[in-house]
Amino acid sequence: MKLSAALALLSLFVLLALGLKLAWRMRKTAAQRTTDTAPPAERVEPAMGGEPLAEPASLRSAPRRQARLDALIDAIVPMALESPITAELAIAHLPPSRRAGSKAFAIEGLDADSGNWEAFTPGHRYGELQAGVQLASRSGPLNDIEYSEFVQKVQAFADAVGASPDAPDMLEVVARARELDGLSSPLDAQLTATLRANGVAWSVAYVQQVASKLGFVPGAVPGRLVLPGAADGEPPVLVLAVDSQAALASMAEPGDPDADTAATAIRQCTLVLDVPQTPASAEPFPAWHLAATQLAIDLDATVIDDQGQPISLRAFDAIGQELNQLYGRLAALDLAAGTPAARRLFSG
Repeated sequence: MKLSAALALLSLFVLLALGLKLAWRMRKTAAQRTTDTAPPAERVEPAMGGEPLAEPASLRSAPRRQARLDALIDAIVPMALESPITAELAIAHLPPSRRAGSKAFAIEGLDADSGNWEAFTPGHRYGELQAGVQLASRSGPLNDIEYSEFVQKVQAFADAVGASPDAPDMLEVVARARELDGLSSPLDAQLTATLRANGVAWSVAYVQQVASKLGFVPGAVPGRLVLPGAADGEPPVLVLAVDSQAALASMAEPGDPDADTAATAIRQCTLVLDVPQTPASAEPFPAWHLAATQLAIDLDATVIDDQGQPISLRAFDAIGQELNQLYGRLAALDLAAGTPAARRLFSG
């Protein structure tokens, strides 16, 4: 018993040290947002569809948007040109949707002046083109129907701009997609802790008020609060979610006869860490642990797992050890957590 007590005390001291460090960082983030007089820009969370997203500017010196294609997770189709074309021509003939089934794809050009692959930028000229479709995502591997749709869209674009595409063999691409999915799926982890009220129910506004003290800000979806990443455009480190219907009901104007006060009462909220989205260097697990612990205190709640059982200090420690192993396995596949490839692959 004495040894167990000593180990528990040591764990508490380590947790306290991490907590002080992370609490300071959270307060600093909150203070910076409070002193900013301009409305905060909505954070861009990971997405698989639509236009190519910007990559961190530190990856290259040029300020233009980074190309998204990566041979590790994309099936790439080169498109040869007899002479350079303008960005305006390429943009005019881009497919209206950059999706093939559930998979995102992108078309890029090799800038004739800088020699960089990039999304088409007005005023630039491109000597080569390439298209790529993602081999896998959280919806599963690329299948033959999705690949065929992608090739058809690329061919139509190529015909319009005078390019000659060279698409890889379907069987080879689909086999690669299944292999990537088989390697990556076991490494996809989202840590979830539910905070259950010990006494009276909370209002959505009260949860928001308590969470804001830890640096959480409203997300893009009602009922979602996010702890922002270190830089603009990065995925959130943590997400705190409450019932979306209760969140919508709480947005009703005071005095609205249709407002249902009872509908805004909630008895639990969920704290989520999307592991592949944030680098280990950002210490997301200690942040998740600290936030769960502090929210439980401030809300008078119990932290429970998906089986409804309280999460003990020993369980948190075991989760942390497993997470460190997971970070290593991701890095071994060149899919280190927080990298653009990992964020895209473990999305959707």
